[in-house]
Amino acid sequence: MSSSLLAGTTITARQVREAARGGRLGVLLREVHRKGAVSRAELAGRMAVNRSTVMALTAKLAAAGLVREESSVATGRAGRPSLMVRAESDLVYVLAFDVAVDRLVAARVGLGGRVQQRLEAVRRRRYPDLDEVVRVLSGFGTALVDAAPPEARCVGVGASFCGLVRAADGMVRLAPNMGWTDLDFGPALGRGLGLGLPVAVGNEAHLGALAEYERGAGVASRNLVYLHGDVGVGGGIIVGGRLLDGDDGYGAELGHMIVNPVDGRPCNCGSRGCLEAEVGESALLEAAGRAGGPVGRDGVRAVVDAAASGDEAARRALDRVGDWLGIGVANLINLFNPGVVVFGGMLQEIYRGAAERVRARVAASVLPVSWERVELRTAALGYDSSLAGGAELGFAPLLADPLSVLERVPSVLRQESVQDMRRGVRGSRRRSWSR
Repeated sequence: MSSSLLAGTTITARQVREAARGGRLGVLLREVHRKGAVSRAELAGRMAVNRSTVMALTAKLAAAGLVREESSVATGRAGRPSLMVRAESDLVYVLAFDVAVDRLVAARVGLGGRVQQRLEAVRRRRYPDLDEVVRVLSGFGTALVDAAPPEARCVGVGASFCGLVRAADGMVRLAPNMGWTDLDFGPALGRGLGLGLPVAVGNEAHLGALAEYERGAGVASRNLVYLHGDVGVGGGIIVGGRLLDGDDGYGAELGHMIVNPVDGRPCNCGSRGCLEAEVGESALLEAAGRAGGPVGRDGVRAVVDAAASGDEAARRALDRVGDWLGIGVANLINLFNPGVVVFGGMLQEIYRGAAERVRARVAASVLPVSWERVELRTAALGYDSSLAGGAELGFAPLLADPLSVLERVPSVLRQESVQDMRRGVRGSRRRSWSR
């Protein structure tokens, strides 16, 4: 039942029935969005309703242009082939953005999770650059919308950000590795895009955890720990299928768990011996004697490749970082008993190069009963885990109440109408970005 309905002083029986129908529409659409083409029979089983109910719900979603039905491939069995329900991926989409320390990524993602187009730019590492970030991402958004089919609808916008994001309004409260404090990134990007849609903003590691749980390495697990490496280290924890985000959205800051309190390295948060300080990019490059050289993914990969080729300094650096990473993971396994621990961002490179060391530390420190079944994996979505999470954030309102959201979105978001909406916002700036 929607919060707006609960807020009313009197709830009629008709309103209750309408809310229930809206909820079922959302459940069916979520199944199709997350599982792909699904038969009516499967949907009925998953939703615990009869087939006539599925048929009625599907008809409403099809009339709204959200799904379509098509015959399945013939099986050779007697009888008519079962009808499959599929998302209208080409006609319904969201814009997804990922703001990392050294790069900006944008994508148009169709209903069902298919990436239709992706754009990326290198970002210089510097302190507060809100206007620059909004300018680049707005240009990307313009190009992505203009390249979409004229009859397609943009139904939401979601953004992943590498910092602490307040859940209530999406404000970036703190980004230690970027120098951002209390900046309204979401509203600023919304104004820059000029689509008349709000921009939902989430922490990159939280969104990465949700994406890997829904579509990646944690699909079969109810409980998941996700560790994300950029310049620093972030984390996301799924417990019983739900994100552990804390009262204000700042939960699971796993990078600031103390693992080396005795002689730990200084951390950007002001403490010493944090997991981020011991296993982050700077720790690895300095230990390998490569401070001042390439940074980011290129720098980390260079150390991993060098270690594999017999470079002793690189090998020692990976062993050192692997030890601390293993200690941190052991603590998390003992605390949360996850079915899978996923390494994302640059940590997937580090884990590939130090897996044996990490696993040895975990095995030596985790309670045996918790170590029996847990699996350590790299992100199945690669470097796009956070971007995929941003897309899911953009789709969330539609999946909760499909028809209500569509009422607030232009039925046909044509290029001309988008340009009209933007004209007073950005003037000629949009032409400076190529498709």
